[in-house]
Amino acid sequence: MKTLRHIFTLITTILLVSVALSSCIEDSFTDSPSDQPTFSTDTVRLGNLFTLDASPTQRFIVYNRHNKGLNISRIAFADDPAGHFRLNVDGMSGREFNNVEIRQQDSIFIFVEATLPENGRNMAVDLISHIEFQTNGVSNKLPVKATGRDVTRLKGNTRYSTDTRLASDKPYQVFDSLVVEQGATLTIPAGTEIFFHDDARIVVHGTLNVEGTSEQPVSMTGDRFGFVAAAIPYEIMSGQWRGIEFSPTSSANVISHASIRNSAEGLRLTHVATGSNSPALRMFNSQVRNTKGYVIEAIHSDIEAAGCELTDASLGIVRLVGGTHLFNHCTFANYYLFTALGGPAVQFGHINEDNADSDNAESPYLVADFSNSIIYGNGTELSHGDLDNTGIYLRNCLLKSNGSNDEHFINCLWEKDPLYFTDREAYKFDYRLQTASPAIGAGDPELTHPATATDRFGTLRSTDAPTLGAYEPKGE
Repeated sequence: MKTLRHIFTLITTILLVSVALSSCIEDSFTDSPSDQPTFSTDTVRLGNLFTLDASPTQRFIVYNRHNKGLNISRIAFADDPAGHFRLNVDGMSGREFNNVEIRQQDSIFIFVEATLPENGRNMAVDLISHIEFQTNGVSNKLPVKATGRDVTRLKGNTRYSTDTRLASDKPYQVFDSLVVEQGATLTIPAGTEIFFHDDARIVVHGTLNVEGTSEQPVSMTGDRFGFVAAAIPYEIMSGQWRGIEFSPTSSANVISHASIRNSAEGLRLTHVATGSNSPALRMFNSQVRNTKGYVIEAIHSDIEAAGCELTDASLGIVRLVGGTHLFNHCTFANYYLFTALGGPAVQFGHINEDNADSDNAESPYLVADFSNSIIYGNGTELSHGDLDNTGIYLRNCLLKSNGSNDEHFINCLWEKDPLYFTDREAYKFDYRLQTASPAIGAGDPELTHPATATDRFGTLRSTDAPTLGAYEPKGE
């Protein structure tokens, strides 16, 4: 019995303490008009969206900074009669919320998303609404902004069996594959934007002709916008789509003034035929960057590239196995973010009998000429430092390594930093050159390809002392 009395006394004490503690909590609510909620942002930004697609969800916080509870009598959109925007308040979805309570010095989460209507215009259109908070007779409105673009959606394998020219009046969103059949040419005109969904790609059995200009480049990238987390944008994420594959029946492909980025495989050419005076791929004043594999992988296929930025890839920038290649005024750089680099920036295979491709031993050995170019970044530059007994030549190139000129390295700049504007830690990948770059004026005008009279941005290249790499300097 004595033990039971002790237990009873303990329980009574706990109850009394609980009552005493609870009496210290302020359960009353303020009704003063001056007591209002505050917000973690002054504008909820949903970013760039395709019309008719649901946006990513954005979150913000509503704070009660006061020493009494707040009763928000109404939360709803003040100017969204069509219901394009949606709310979730503290875990509950709906169009309107009443008598939402926030305890003293506490907060709640609100989530916002939208599906924007088509606007019928070939441009991005802003749509702004306002979330209205009515508290103690006072109305506060928080803007919500989204930017929508109409888009042509291509679902299933879209096959082009005859010559086709895409329209450029609005972007394309590709969900599966664009397939150019043998004998057909797909032309992508200046200003076209193509956004690829996960694992989508272009497969070229015929001919691909990309007609971008410095004023209206062609853009190919993934279809995700906004941020992965915090300040990390999807724009820096590789592997968002497959890339472009050129099959053995493809021929006479031309890519001019294009930005092709954030793919898994970049450009892949396998035994692509070479026509009369026409390599498998000619690429001018273009950017191919940020891939999980190689930026370009060419297996016994010829490439001519001038004025191109080829940058940032897990396995290496360019892999050339056999074939005949010209790279003029190109920038090769690797500051890839997501893995340790899998190999040198520029890799060679089937270069001589000591390095032959056993599956294609009778194919001609690799011939490659790099001129007025920059090869500089993290990792090593070349898979082979000794180029004797090969058809590989580097002329007037800037290199990271400390080496010396010979009959295969001709008038090169060794162990020089080109001074890119790139800042890897800040997710800034700008491979133009600062004004103090040693690459400025170091080129040989006799080697400059006619297509690189201007760079990708339309800046004139010097005819007396051209700058190495893809770009003329942009200044500080």
